[in-house]
Amino acid sequence: MNAVREIAAAPRPVRLKFEIGARTLLSVPRALVRVPLTLAEARSGIAPVLPPIQDDADGYLVTSLPEAQMAALIAGSGTMLPFVRQHYTRYFLDFAGDYDGWFASLSSNARQGLRRKAKKIATASGGAIDVRRFRTTAELEVFHPVARAISATTYQERLLGSGLPEGTDFLRTMGTLAAADEVRAWLLYIAGEPAAYLYCPIHGDTVIYAYVGHDPKFNDWSPGAVLQLEAMQDLFGENRFTAFDFTEGEGQHKRQFATGGVECVDLLLLRPTVANRATMAALGGFNGAVALAKRVVNKAGLAGMAKKLRRGA
Repeated sequence: MNAVREIAAAPRPVRLKFEIGARTLLSVPRALVRVPLTLAEARSGIAPVLPPIQDDADGYLVTSLPEAQMAALIAGSGTMLPFVRQHYTRYFLDFAGDYDGWFASLSSNARQGLRRKAKKIATASGGAIDVRRFRTTAELEVFHPVARAISATTYQERLLGSGLPEGTDFLRTMGTLAAADEVRAWLLYIAGEPAAYLYCPIHGDTVIYAYVGHDPKFNDWSPGAVLQLEAMQDLFGENRFTAFDFTEGEGQHKRQFATGGVECVDLLLLRPTVANRATMAALGGFNGAVALAKRVVNKAGLAGMAKKLRRGA
């Protein structure tokens, strides 16, 4: 990591999960020093520097590490045991130019599909898309309970535990960001009902894709894609930001809206203890079995059914 940003060296509890899709079968606790790379750091091509590790830490968890930097980081970690948790593209959108130019850069199929979805939602809502925007402290106090109600219905919250937070710490942080004009949020209504939300803090000149979700009863309407499109139009219009960071993980909507991406891994570096060796061997064997089963399912043409089962649909 460059010298501008210091990484906290205190380990934090992390559960290494044995997962099939969105379902966690079991997990193993470890005390890890988290080293999360920002979008700017991931794009810089500069290898991170690991902070000193304390005696009570099991190792490091490095997220959004560009694949091109992985070999050097592993070599520099000494006797640490490396294990790749996941591969993904960290997508981003550069706010160069204007909204119309960016929209025109999307594929014709994407543009037609988005227009069709937006028209369908507008028709159901009386002829216009009902998007409500929030950025001040008072506005976000209205946004949060509505978005929380939507979040409670989503598979992200039910299965992944990654819904919009509701605790006092989050509310306090949200208020602080709002007071500094460092957050944007949106709600999409369909026929008067809250259907989707998007919550984005701002770090410097980068907008962060932090929390998003939609009520599953509106699945056929693609409310998330329509809301994302409206949000992009707003953010381009502010002429203030340089990038939208879609953060870790894949997703069709990310690929569709992004202007670029960095091939990344989430990398574990663990002390070479017997327990850690056993954990990594178990994770490797489990992940290999899941990957094999996935290939068999896809070959049999059952991917759609398997996806529904994983999400509890």
